[in-house]
Amino acid sequence: MDKVERLISIIMILLRKELVSTTEFARLFQVSKRTILRDMETLSLANIPIYSVNGVGGGYGIMEEYKVDKRLLSSADLENILTALGGLERILISEEVGTTIAKIEAMVGPLPLNRSVQLSFYDWEGRSELVDTLKLCQQSIVERRLVTFHYIDKNGTSTTRTVEPYELHFSESSWYLIGFCLQRQEYRTFKLSRMDGLTVDARSYRPRDDSTAQARDTSFKPQLVKIKVMISPSIQDQFIERYGRKCIEHDSSERLVATIDLPQDRNGFQFLAGFGTKLTILEPQTYVEDFREYLQQMMNNYA
Repeated sequence: MDKVERLISIIMILLRKELVSTTEFARLFQVSKRTILRDMETLSLANIPIYSVNGVGGGYGIMEEYKVDKRLLSSADLENILTALGGLERILISEEVGTTIAKIEAMVGPLPLNRSVQLSFYDWEGRSELVDTLKLCQQSIVERRLVTFHYIDKNGTSTTRTVEPYELHFSESSWYLIGFCLQRQEYRTFKLSRMDGLTVDARSYRPRDDSTAQARDTSFKPQLVKIKVMISPSIQDQFIERYGRKCIEHDSSERLVATIDLPQDRNGFQFLAGFGTKLTILEPQTYVEDFREYLQQMMNNYA
């Protein structure tokens, strides 16, 4: 965080709190107390009416007449913001998000610990390794710089790509970068976990006129096929979560039958195989045959 951003943050905090100690500011911004003292001098020279209170419980404040009522958000609004940020922090494993949460809490005061909503994500080891890649992608998007990386596609083929980065996207459990690939001369979606050796190029680029629309239209899903599967009652909740209750019906023999859309490829087969003997594909027959071949290939690994 640079000095200007820190000064603005200090003003925002003082507009909401009566007094904030030098120690609290130093801990929040991860700087020395001397740096905070210099920041207060800078604000005073800029005619911001800062005052100090000495002794235990003292700190810095801002003159009451200078304050404007900033309470435009209710406690429920602030709780929702912090809940969303808490979930983002777990996905990114980023100190920056934690700092943002601390700033908001410092501005509005402590919220009840018994929040009504909590978000949790698997603490996968690999996710922490993606933080550096995420930061480089974010940097390249902000600075409008090309990125170059080695990319391994779903077939294991490795290529070198140079991309104009436009947007990061988190889908289900994975991060993706949407950008214009100079090698393919079209918009592509790249899974961050398949990237290696990513570097931010010194060359900058001018965003294309259709970059925003194209980025949002870039599909993360392959062509889907409508299939029917017979499922055990013990797994119906997983289908309801993914496809809604309308996908479940009872046939003439009171079996549970789910109608769902899945790609007819390895990704779809892996999803279905995860249910083991609690699922049977009923139709279409072409999907059944391809799935059987996929299972046979798995069996061959253990022959």
